[in-house]
Amino acid sequence: MLALRRARMAAAPAFLRGGFRPFFLGGATWAIVALALWLAALVGAIALPTTFDPLAWHRHEMLFGFVGAVIAGFLLTAIPNWTGRLPIAGGPLLALALLWAAARAAVLFSAVFGAGVAALLDVGFYLVFAALAAREVVAGGNRNLPVVGVVALFALANAADHAVAAGMIADDGLGWRAGLALVVMLISIVGGRIVPSFTRNWLTRQGVREGLPDQPGQFDRFTLMITAAALLSWVAAPDGLGVGAALAVAAAMQALRLARWKGVRTLRDPLVAVLHVGYAWVPAGLALLSASVIEPAIPRTAAIHALTAGAMVTMILAVMTRATLGHTGRALRAGPATTALYALITLAALIRIAVPFDLVDYTRGLEISGLAWTAAFALFLAVYGPMLVTPRRGE
Repeated sequence: MLALRRARMAAAPAFLRGGFRPFFLGGATWAIVALALWLAALVGAIALPTTFDPLAWHRHEMLFGFVGAVIAGFLLTAIPNWTGRLPIAGGPLLALALLWAAARAAVLFSAVFGAGVAALLDVGFYLVFAALAAREVVAGGNRNLPVVGVVALFALANAADHAVAAGMIADDGLGWRAGLALVVMLISIVGGRIVPSFTRNWLTRQGVREGLPDQPGQFDRFTLMITAAALLSWVAAPDGLGVGAALAVAAAMQALRLARWKGVRTLRDPLVAVLHVGYAWVPAGLALLSASVIEPAIPRTAAIHALTAGAMVTMILAVMTRATLGHTGRALRAGPATTALYALITLAALIRIAVPFDLVDYTRGLEISGLAWTAAFALFLAVYGPMLVTPRRGE
């Protein structure tokens, strides 16, 4: 098996020598295309050929299409570091990427090809990916099997969203709420490791020896437990008694957790600081979600976009830029274009959250937010796309 993997790595084109390459490229491209299609459908310029209603398709593809692709790219790249095994590359990686792409086409054209085919491909991608990831983690004797479990649960949330679209589940938000909660937990777990670690490393290189962020400990584990319980209660009963209070406690604990990581001291390095900005959207989003449950006049969509356009997308761009630089043999340094795309995605999130509060005209707000979003991902593709398809420096 080891010899086979080495042979695949040697024979594979650069584009297929690491999971981050096809999935970061595909995810960033789909982020632009899917948003453009949604906005065109919103203004009546096109009719989407899907069995999902337009808003449900938008939610599904942002969460299970775009975000899911980046999760796949990140984990396929992280797992070899965790286990010491060679990465999945060559033909198997291409097959997995094509399965993801086929699922995107099948969901978009599900009114043509059938909802069953779309669900089979879409859920199947996550089941195959989870099985591959579990095999690697188990074979490597690694402790990160719970992270793989989140991917398996993500497949179930995806299946639930398809069942909702088919009229098989009465709760029309169950699938996407479960998917959203799982991604927030993934950010909390993985972000809780990498943000303080990268911050500590950077501060040490600056000569700082005191007041460094601690490694995850008992407080972090307790925060994860409270956050998981609060999100689970929201998924099961979004308007239930006590849900708002549980989310408020989770938000407060996440804010305190973030403050312990000394993010304000990293402002001179955008590559590190953006990790703190991205994670800051987690307590902000949970607080807004809590407020929307306690006081229905607070728009829930603002909370949802704080957790998605804010936390998820900022963390995604932070991780994609950093991982691409590091794994292609480049210096971990954010140039002007990288700093600009961080600013653009932050603007996109802020405007999108302002829209439900009527702080910005609805149509104009969506236009500005959409343009900032598109510009951010276009910049990523322009700067990092060539890195993703060419050999690592020194190869």
